[in-house]
Amino acid sequence: MPWALLSAFGGVAAWWVSAAATADPGEDYQPPTSGWLALVALLVVAYLVRRESGVRFRRMGARAAWATAAILVTCLALFSVSLGFVSFGLRWPVVLTSVAAFGVTTWLAGVAYRSALEQLRRA
Repeated sequence: MPWALLSAFGGVAAWWVSAAATADPGEDYQPPTSGWLALVALLVVAYLVRRESGVRFRRMGARAAWATAAILVTCLALFSVSLGFVSFGLRWPVVLTSVAAFGVTTWLAGVAYRSALEQLRRA
């Protein structure tokens, strides 16, 4: 398993969640522009995983799709919690939500990768 690349998914998630620390939530909220860069980084990492292992995430199976959906929901929730902390003037807890995003995303990316490998073996 390419743990370095799966950790890169976690790193991108942590980066995106930590972007909430630079936001100014409130009436004139403007989302961080680094979200687009995180999406590009995510696509680059997905390409590298495909190149290294041959696993295509389009045909990864139901379990991997659920893991990917869980990554998305978890990161959105952690980003929202981070914005809540920042709105109260507490920027330091964003470190904790970012670490949580890294850990959960890396773990669930491993689940999705294993599921994609099983699907590839069955094909």
